[in-house]
Amino acid sequence: MHIETTFGGTILIILAMALVTLVTRWGGVFVMSFIPIGPRVQQFISAMSGSVLVALLAPMAVEGDAGARMALLSTAVVMLIWKKPLPAISAGLIAAALVRAM
Repeated sequence: MHIETTFGGTILIILAMALVTLVTRWGGVFVMSFIPIGPRVQQFISAMSGSVLVALLAPMAVEGDAGARMALLSTAVVMLIWKKPLPAISAGLIAAALVRAM
């Protein structure tokens, strides 16, 4: 199957991705409505967010360029110091831009 990436094809792809996202989110809520939330399930859910974050960032740290690595480093340092995501994200964006501009 081939979808043109003209305006109509792009809109079709965006709508398909939105539908898949919506179905998976509603599906997760539906499935979790049958599972009692005890301490073990709560612990699992808390650990999931960290593992997803590591799964997204580890390849960037290993295979990314100097800008990506500096963005990760500066974001982590600012987050550890100030514990606020907006300054940390800003620092990462600025670091990546500065390194890539050189």
